Amino acid sequence: MALTYQQLLTAVPVVLDAGNVPNIVGDAGIGKSALVQEVAMNLDAKLFTTVVSLSEKGDLAIPVPPLTSESFVETKDYGRLANVQFGYSETLIDIIKYAETHPNRLILWFLDEFNRGTQAVQSELMNLVLQRKINSLRLPSTVRIIIAENPDSTMTGFADREYGVAIGDAAIKDRTVRLVMTSSTTEWLKWAKTAGINKLVIAYLAQYPNQLLVIEPNEEDLAPTPRAWERVSRNLDQLQILDDETQQQLAADIFSGDLGAEVGVAFAQFIFAQGHELTVKTLKNAENGEQQFNQADEATKIKVLRSWIGPELATEKAAMLFLKYLQLVSNDGQYAIVQTAGDKLTELLQPMYEQAIKHPQGAVSRLYQYFAEVATRGDNR
Repeated sequence: MALTYQQLLTAVPVVLDAGNVPNIVGDAGIGKSALVQEVAMNLDAKLFTTVVSLSEKGDLAIPVPPLTSESFVETKDYGRLANVQFGYSETLIDIIKYAETHPNRLILWFLDEFNRGTQAVQSELMNLVLQRKINSLRLPSTVRIIIAENPDSTMTGFADREYGVAIGDAAIKDRTVRLVMTSSTTEWLKWAKTAGINKLVIAYLAQYPNQLLVIEPNEEDLAPTPRAWERVSRNLDQLQILDDETQQQLAADIFSGDLGAEVGVAFAQFIFAQGHELTVKTLKNAENGEQQFNQADEATKIKVLRSWIGPELATEKAAMLFLKYLQLVSNDGQYAIVQTAGDKLTELLQPMYEQAIKHPQGAVSRLYQYFAEVATRGDNR
């Protein structure tokens, strides 16, 4: 079970209002931080963030020596004792100060990448999450805690994940409410249209929705995430300022730096294909029709040639051109195209046959025979 971004905007406040600690679990780059920021905005809460993966033991509270003579205690039998105090992190100090000056405003303390901190750091945070105190300092009642984690292989549904995490203490799992976050391309695209995301990024993900977030088990290379697509959008905005030749030289490498090589190259090809979409009209009229055809992917080639199939192919000029392009498609692609032609007996094949009888050496006759060869080739599979 998992919740989308929009569903979590409702679920997280429900858990907070119940006096519990939400633990948002989701893949890196899926939008956990953005979610917490929007929750804080919706609740009109002051947000403080601590990135646990960047913390070290003692960062929140560390013992300090006594600062005045009053801090020493003289004993009769045990010598002179120092009443050691604690120095607290700037974030914690800011939270306390804010709570004092805004006693009626909700405060959210977001502990991000909780399970990417070391075991020592996580142990130090245990009392904060479970008991709401650090040493002798108790958190103000207006403070609510939210934690976020990357999934580890022990979590249900995430057996294939290999994030560099320290598996959390059982007490954390028992005292927090795990809310698993999943991606929704539909939700993301709706948001993107109002967030200034480049229109070409929106168009690409509308056409290839499974590319918003790609999880490759045991793969350490870069891969698409919602956060990566935001960076791609900003990079694309800047690339489009440059001349076309420079864009062609840089785009694939820049996009691959966020999306990984496979998707980065595919997105670059998509960008440069805009305004140069492959159509039957392009193949028939453009001087560089063959070049554009060769640059297209196999699925596009098949789609365009299938759309061309009709009575026109019973004419010499169209048949000659169609045969040229058909022979540039893979054997499997040719077979798929010929299957489509085979479904149009009255509309196409009968007129082609009659033209072939009249002109046995013509282009229509050659195309008709080639259809027969491809169809027979398919029978031998």
